[in-house]
Amino acid sequence: MPSGVRVFVDFDGTISLEDTTDVILERFADPEWRTVEAEWLAGRIGSRECLARQIDLVRASREDLRTVIDEVPLDPHFADLVELCRGHGVPLTVISDGLDWVVTKMLARAGLDVPVRANKLEWLGRNRWRLGFPYSATACRAQAGHCKCQALGGEPEKIRILIGDGRSDFCAAETADLVVAKSALAEHCQTAGLAYIVFGNFAGATTLIADWIGGLRRLDQMPRSSKGMVHASPA
Repeated sequence: MPSGVRVFVDFDGTISLEDTTDVILERFADPEWRTVEAEWLAGRIGSRECLARQIDLVRASREDLRTVIDEVPLDPHFADLVELCRGHGVPLTVISDGLDWVVTKMLARAGLDVPVRANKLEWLGRNRWRLGFPYSATACRAQAGHCKCQALGGEPEKIRILIGDGRSDFCAAETADLVVAKSALAEHCQTAGLAYIVFGNFAGATTLIADWIGGLRRLDQMPRSSKGMVHASPA
């Protein structure tokens, strides 16, 4: 198996079946959060500013947030992808523009131990929270809280597979070598003329990636003299 493959997976709406940040805002934030959301959707602010201002409007205890962790379901087939990657020695990283405290606890609840890169949710006491951005980038075109382009761009020598569904994945899709997309990300790839594969859930995505990895393995095992004759992408 080629050692240069890496898989990057979005969380909200991709691994989780609902956007957990939206659920938290719906339940626990001042309604002003919708005005901030509208500014972001209109392109007047980036997601970093949007999320920071919205989390400032949340009034919730740890126990309140745990209700979201306990109630929002994960795609039950994501574990199959984790197992596939582990079995082939392929690193898998969850890259989220959401809340690390929520993402890591939801994955732990499902018994999944994978690396997570996400915005840092900090408890301030008195039902107040603050959001930090350890993975932001000054030059990020989308002004994202988590610059996913930076995550993928840090390994240009690798074959980078991106699985996602939303706006936070748009820029990263231009960097990835293989995009597995649904919802808004699939629409963006179609509009932007980016190559992508559609998936509905991780049962289908895992099958697609297993086939793709199998193609890479067959290519890797070919005699060196034959590899130069192969022009099609592994499938």
